[in-house]
Formats: sequence, C-alpha cells, structure tokens
Amino acid sequence: MGLREYRRKRDFDVTEEPRGGGKARRIFVVQLHHASHRHYDFRLELGGVLKSWAIPKGPSLDPSVKRLAVEVEDHPVAYADFEGDIAEGNYGAGHVDVFDSGHWEPLGAPREALRKGELKFLLHGDILRGSWVLVRTRGYGSKPSWLLIKHRDEFVADLDADAFVDPATDRPISRTKRRAVWKNLARSQAPATPRKGAAAKVSKAPSRIRHSGAR
Repeated sequence: MGLREYRRKRDFDVTEEPRGGGKARRIFVVQLHHASHRHYDFRLELGGVLKSWAIPKGPSLDPSVKRLAVEVEDHPVAYADFEGDIAEGNYGAGHVDVFDSGHWEPLGAPREALRKGELKFLLHGDILRGSWVLVRTRGYGSKPSWLLIKHRDEFVADLDADAFVDPATDRPISRTKRRAVWKNLARSQAPATPRKGAAAKVSKAPSRIRHSGAR
C-alpha cells in the first residue's frame, strides 16, 4: 500500500504526525486513539511501513473473543513513537497514546499470509504477548475487515484492553505498570502458600462451627 494514502489525508503544516521516517526493525505498537470514535490502532512493521488496523474494542487476551480489526492505510515506522493531539479539523483529530509496544515475529511468510488473509504471529510486548492471528473476513464498507484472535498459550487471561486503561482518565496505564502486568497476573493466579501453623488452625475450625450451630 505504501504511504501515499497516509500523506494524502494529512496536512503536515498543521498536524504533528510524522511525514515518514523510522527504521524498519520488526516492531509492533498499539495506540489508544480518542478520535470521533474511540478505538485502538494495531500496527505491525513490515517492509518499512506499519501495516495498520483499527480495532474498536481493542485486543482481548481471551482466546474465545474475536475482535473486529478494520484495515486502514499504512503508516510510517516513525508513527510508532507518536503520542499527542491531532488538531481539530484534521484527519483522525483527537488524542493518541501508546498503549503497548514491542517486537513481533511472523510465523511463516508474512506477505503471503496477508495476501491469503491469515497472518499468524508472536508478540513480545509488555501487555500483548504470545501467539495471535489476524483472519480476513468480509469487507467493512470500503475497507477490508479482519478478526484479531489470541491463541491459547501461557499468555491468556480473561481481560480486554480496557483493563489496562485508567478509568479516571481513560488513558493507558504507565509504562512502569505495563512492564509489571504479567508479573502481577502470575502472582494473582498463583495458589496461596499456607502460612506456618495454618493447617492446624483449619483443622480446628469445623469443631468451632459445629459448636456455634448447636446453640
């Protein structure tokens, strides 16, 4: 697709978005975009551009959830670092924050996979990790639509993207908190370790309960 459509839609004398640039290095980024319709932008670097999809509800870490991903124009690699406000009157006007970022690995030949409509890949981000797939479905208006689906692996959880957004500000959690996400999830899902002497206390509990019920 290239950057022709991206540049056609923007007035770079007004917007702070990058005209181009950025080094091809197999990165991915997800940005929370408060445009006229709040959504998440999912981007994978391929061939020196960011292949891009708009995901209205954001990615889900639950493999049973399929998220609509509408294909949009390619963006320059430098856009991966863009945060800030797109001024009113410009295409995509609204605030942009980086939600998550990292590197990605295609599973197979990515260009051929995109052409066939089924791109499988691994993500190495702070929040989004493990195996995923993008599957092309019917068109969404004039734009191709896909489904973003999490594969079952050790990086699944019953959580959506909004679980990592501060409800008071509707802004993504800080990078420091992002980097602790999986450590905190592992801690919360680990079985509790009984404290010394806890078994003895538990064994005595039933007798107290029976005594209480007899009165």
